[in-house]
Amino acid sequence: MSVPTSSAGDATGSKEMPSSKGYRIMKTPSLNKGLAFTEMEREELGLKGLIPSATMTLDSQVKMTILEFRRQSSPLDKYVFLQSLQDAHSTLYYAVLSRHTSECMPFVYTPVVGEACQKFSQIYRHTPQGLYLSFEDRGKLRSILDNWPENDIRAIVFTDGERILGLGDQGLDGMGIPIGKLALYTACGGVPPSQCLPVSLDVGTNNEDKLNDPFYIGLRRRRVTGPEYDAFVAEFIEAAVDKYGRSVMLQFEDFGNKNAFRLLERWQNEVCCFNDDIQGTAAVALAGILGSTPLTGIPVEHHRFLFLGAGEAGAGIAELIAYAVHCETGESIEECRKHIFMLDSKGLVCKARASDLQHHKLPFAHDVDHVPDLLTAVRTLKPTALIGVSTLAKSFDQAVIEEMSANSARPLIFALSNPTSKAECTPQEAYQWSDGAAVYASGSPFEPVEYKGKAYIPGQGNNAYIFPGVGLAAVACGATQITDLDMYIAAKALAETISKDRLDASCVYPRLDDIREVSVKVALAIVKNKYATGHASVLPQPLDLEAHIRSVTYEPRY
Repeated sequence: MSVPTSSAGDATGSKEMPSSKGYRIMKTPSLNKGLAFTEMEREELGLKGLIPSATMTLDSQVKMTILEFRRQSSPLDKYVFLQSLQDAHSTLYYAVLSRHTSECMPFVYTPVVGEACQKFSQIYRHTPQGLYLSFEDRGKLRSILDNWPENDIRAIVFTDGERILGLGDQGLDGMGIPIGKLALYTACGGVPPSQCLPVSLDVGTNNEDKLNDPFYIGLRRRRVTGPEYDAFVAEFIEAAVDKYGRSVMLQFEDFGNKNAFRLLERWQNEVCCFNDDIQGTAAVALAGILGSTPLTGIPVEHHRFLFLGAGEAGAGIAELIAYAVHCETGESIEECRKHIFMLDSKGLVCKARASDLQHHKLPFAHDVDHVPDLLTAVRTLKPTALIGVSTLAKSFDQAVIEEMSANSARPLIFALSNPTSKAECTPQEAYQWSDGAAVYASGSPFEPVEYKGKAYIPGQGNNAYIFPGVGLAAVACGATQITDLDMYIAAKALAETISKDRLDASCVYPRLDDIREVSVKVALAIVKNKYATGHASVLPQPLDLEAHIRSVTYEPRY
C-alpha cells in the first residue's frame, strides 16, 4: 500500500498518514527503540531530527525508566505510567517488567489493577491494547478479528467483566484484567507479545454507577443473558478458532459464577481453553499446599480442609485438591471430597441444604450437621487447613486462628481473596494469633513480617506462578486441550521450585523474581503430559523439550 505524502487535512478535517518512515517506526510500540537507535539506523530509517543525538543502551533505558516509575506519586499513577510505556515502547516495557518483576507486578496486576478497572473509562488510553467486541456487533465478530494487526495469535484472555476480582460487575472497564494478564504471560512466561490478544466481550453491565457515569465507555444497557448471551460467547470462540486455529489458547477470565462453570464445562473438551479463576487459582493454591508438607509434616491426603467462600475460586480449588488426593491415593473422587468442607453466606454447605445449593457446591454437601458461622465450623470440623476465598475482609479473626492452632501444630492459613483490602486476615495477624505457627499465604502481596525475632515471608498465591507457564506450554507444543491433569502437574512442578531458604521463612512459594525459570519448569511438566496424552499439535515431538520451550520464549532485546 502506498503511503500518502501530504499531511494536509481534507474538507472533513481528516488527515492523511505522515510519509516519514522514521516517524511511523517511532509510533509503532514494537519497533520503537527510543534513544537506542544506532547512528546507522537513524540515517537509514529517517530518524534524524526526530530524536535527540544521544544514544542509550536498553540496560540504561531500563535503569532510567525504573527510577521514573518509582517517582510516581500513587499506585494508580504507577499503573498508568507502565501502561503508557507499553503503548509507546513495548520492548522497554517488557524489559522493565522482566527485570523488576516483584516490584512492578503489583502495578500491572493485583492489587492495583482492581482500582484501574474501577477507573478504566477515565484512564483509557487511545492506543489499541486489545479488541472490544460489542454485543451490538453480533454476527460480525469473525470479520472484526481481521481488524487486529497480528494474525499469528496463540493466546487470548477474554472477559465479560461481570466478576472482576472481588469488586463485582465492572462491565467493559474489566478490560484491565485481560491486558494485565497477557502482559504477565510475556513478562513471566516469555510468550511473545505479538501472539497475545486481550478481548472484552461487552454484553452490558448491571453496575448502576457505570450506567449513570457520563464517561463510561462501554455498552449502556443491562447485561445480556440467556440464549443470546451463550450465542454471543459461542460466536466469539468459534471465530477465534476459525481465524487462529485449533490450538489457540482461550483463557476465560472473571466471568460470573452462574456462567463460569457452565461455559468451562461447555467448551473445555472442544477447544484449548481454561478458566484461570477456577483452574489457575486452584493450581496455585494446591502448589502451596503441596509445598507446605516439609513445614507441616502433613501430605495433602491427610489434611482436613475448610473453605470460607464457595464460589468459582473455592469450588475450583476444592475440586483440584480432591483430584490430587485421588492421584496420590487411588481413592475415588467422591471419597476424596469427604476431606473438604465449604462455608458460604448461609453457613456450612451440607446435605440438609442440597435442594437450595448451586450445582458446583453439591459435591461438597456432606452428611454433617449444619453450622451457621466460621468459628463454629472450625470448632466442629477441626480442619488443619483454612482457605479463604470469600472477599470478606478480617473474617479470619483471632478466635478462628487460635482455634485452628489448636487443631494443628502448623495450621495452613490461606487468605486468598483479592485485592489486598479483601484479604481474610493479614500475615501479621496470622503469625501473632498462632504464635508463629501458621503457614500463611495470601492472594495479594504483603511485606515480610518479623515476629519474636524470626523473619517470615508471607507467600503470595499469585496465579502468575501458573498461567504464564500454562500459556507457554500451550504455545510451545500447540496444545489442543487443557485438562485437570495438566493443572495438577503444574501445581506439583511449582511446588518443587520452592527453595530451602523460602521454606525456612515459612514461605510456600518461590521468589517472584525467579518466575521466568519457574514458568519454564511448569511449562515443561505440562508439555511432557501433552505429548504423552496426544494433545500436542507441534509434531514431531522435539527431542529436547526444555530446549524447544526456551527457543520459543520471547526475550526483550533490540
